[in-house]
Amino acid sequence: MGIQPVAPPPAAAQPDAARPITPPYYPIIYVRGFAGTEGEIEDTVADPYMGFNVGSMKLRQAWTGEMERYVFESPLVRLMKDFGYHDVYAAGRDASQDGAIDPRSIVVYRYYDQVSDAFGQGQQIGMETFGRGLGELILRLRDRTCPDDAARAAFKVYLVGHSMGGLVIRCFLQNESLGGAEARSLVKKVFTYATPHNGIELSIVGNVPSFFTANSVDNFNRARMCTYLALDAGTEPVNTLNGKFDPDRFFCLIGTNARDYATAAGWSARLVGPFSDGLVRINNALVFGPTNDTLAPTRLAPRAFVHRSHSGQYGIVNSEEGYQNLVRFLFGDIRVDGVLEIRSLTLPAEVQAEKDGGRTVRASYHFEAVTRVRGARWDLSRRLASENSTVFRKYDELFPDQATGDTTTRPNHDRPELFTTFLRSAARIDPGRPSLGFSVDLGVLVPEYEVDGLLFLKNHYTGSYIFRDKLNLEATPPEAEGGAWTLTYGFDSQTPNLAPLPAPGQMVDGRQEFRIPVVHAAQPGIDATLVLTARAQA
Repeated sequence: MGIQPVAPPPAAAQPDAARPITPPYYPIIYVRGFAGTEGEIEDTVADPYMGFNVGSMKLRQAWTGEMERYVFESPLVRLMKDFGYHDVYAAGRDASQDGAIDPRSIVVYRYYDQVSDAFGQGQQIGMETFGRGLGELILRLRDRTCPDDAARAAFKVYLVGHSMGGLVIRCFLQNESLGGAEARSLVKKVFTYATPHNGIELSIVGNVPSFFTANSVDNFNRARMCTYLALDAGTEPVNTLNGKFDPDRFFCLIGTNARDYATAAGWSARLVGPFSDGLVRINNALVFGPTNDTLAPTRLAPRAFVHRSHSGQYGIVNSEEGYQNLVRFLFGDIRVDGVLEIRSLTLPAEVQAEKDGGRTVRASYHFEAVTRVRGARWDLSRRLASENSTVFRKYDELFPDQATGDTTTRPNHDRPELFTTFLRSAARIDPGRPSLGFSVDLGVLVPEYEVDGLLFLKNHYTGSYIFRDKLNLEATPPEAEGGAWTLTYGFDSQTPNLAPLPAPGQMVDGRQEFRIPVVHAAQPGIDATLVLTARAQA
């Protein structure tokens, strides 16, 4: 596959504007989320880092049974400690405005300064102005960073947005009327935390109404979003990149914990509902883009699901899970996608007998997947039925030929996409062990069966699994440049915490594909293959 490990970043004790850009460590621009009141706006502009410096300290149970403190210093501090990044402040000044900047810097896009009484006019400003200003900041950052033409040719930037900050980024990327074509070409990757890419839904009123213009709440109305994202009027859904940015270079981190979102005394979480982070519904927090594949004209951007709320002490930004996904996407060298290719799902014997007797049987399935890296005490992605975040498929969606009587062969119909994981060769916890280790907790369960429109509860227990096991994987890089990786695996039920079996691999469209059998022969049961596709991540 030709994937070569990325060397760890060299230490950098002090900022140095003359230091060359060393990919993949480009400057990072952080774009914060929505401030809903005048007081929140003033608190926001009074913070040099606008929330990117907020960490958390929580309790975690140790192996002794005792509770110990777990400290997460904040993404800002961790980027500084782990990768030698710097802020742009010195002696009370902001060098991003008029000074030289180290290439490995974190810049906060302070777009709310224009809205505050302290720094601006104290009036709301349109998203289009925020988007245009982001483009101007990118060009200014390049000019402050690059002393010569060679440095300018190497310059790229990462954009990281929380909540509405992700919409500001999309406004800049997608609305060409704002100018900034040169600035857009400099964007290497985009990472969004909990962004309402398809607007905000409330259980009573639906999508935020367009007449909610106070404090620009209508920024989350889809009709208004069409305007500042330069989409045709009436476009639904609006979470399309519309061909303006490569979806493979856009990552969406999606929160699934509505209970811990305390804004508005908990009313936000109640109005938005449980399939959310307390403010943004899970299905609204992702983006897709067009492809050149006629069989799959659109493709979802890479995404991960973490059991965190929209913000706060249990929030998605100030979490270890959020940070680990961020640095693996920005600096990682390998991307692994996991999909489940299902050949058959069998029914319980009693339900099968009803179907054989001519009665109409309906069923739907939840597919769970929790991914971790070896040695970690956190999840990279977590999709569980108990947290309302699984992949949900009806039987008819998985097997449309059986539902319609169409006997046409349809390989890989609606395959559940379980996860996308980014790995860093430099992050191996054991330098003497060349392999990258990760695991997938895989579960397939049936919420209920229905026979002739009635629930079939005979011998049915809620939460029963058709398949449930932990899959351990070790990916080993090639000995020679340009060679193929190897993958070994093992299931915990057979070889706990080991991966002794070689996974068959082949090259498909320039990517390395591995196929692992997922079989439970009982009734109900499953006959499937977990298909892992690995590719170099530039």
